[in-house]
Amino acid sequence: MVIADQRSELTLSWGAATDVGRRRDHNEDSYLAEAPFFVVADGMGGHLAGDRASDAVVRRLEVARSGGVASRERIEHALELATGDIERAAGGNAIGAGTTVTGLAIVSAGGSPAALVFNVGDSRTYRIANGRFERLTVDHSVVQEMVDAGLLRPEDAEAHPDSNVITRAVGFGEIPEPDWWLLPLHSGDRFIVCSDGLTKEIGDAGIARIAAKVDNPQSLAERLVGDALVAGGRDNVTVVVMQVDAAPAIVDASVTDESSADDEDTLPRH
Repeated sequence: MVIADQRSELTLSWGAATDVGRRRDHNEDSYLAEAPFFVVADGMGGHLAGDRASDAVVRRLEVARSGGVASRERIEHALELATGDIERAAGGNAIGAGTTVTGLAIVSAGGSPAALVFNVGDSRTYRIANGRFERLTVDHSVVQEMVDAGLLRPEDAEAHPDSNVITRAVGFGEIPEPDWWLLPLHSGDRFIVCSDGLTKEIGDAGIARIAAKVDNPQSLAERLVGDALVAGGRDNVTVVVMQVDAAPAIVDASVTDESSADDEDTLPRH
């Protein structure tokens, strides 16, 4: 897939996989894997309400991608509209349903393609760059707050009884408050976006180990989902993998891994 703006060309490949898991009777995860968006949403709120919550976010982002354009403004607007959709899907109960959402949008920053990573909740986005595996997002969860405060070791977080309690979501009658990161794109970069059905089964170390062995994005997404099922499959599990096959040189050297997402420019409107 070739993504082009007025000054540069970016070539991407991607894959996605999802499964209901071994203990759930329906899948509350939704995903979007079509440039410029690579997103996973994990719904909550009981039978059907969670499905509709995550689907609302994905559908609103699909509308936001019209013309292949992405921007922070469009993402924020999509999440605000999804909040109203979720309330209606929950029968008017503003606190009856919600969803996490995480992933990235391809935008233009300083004249070069970049990844605008965003996150609400405890689904996660990872990056592999220059052989280094790193978690980009920070969970909005009770246990993450405990880890940050030094009250809980990171390795004990997944087993904690409050590991499923999140502190931010889209829905539940709240205004969405995403975290944002703006990252340059380089040839060979890979992004892994997933619901907690993956991370709670195999963890960061397991994801990194498998990613080092599987090159093809679709094969990696399927392998990660399959390994989560083998490890227990206690929840729905969804994975989106996006790979940068070719990227132009960065025009603006000020666009670095530490760049604020507030500096992001939109791609040309068509």
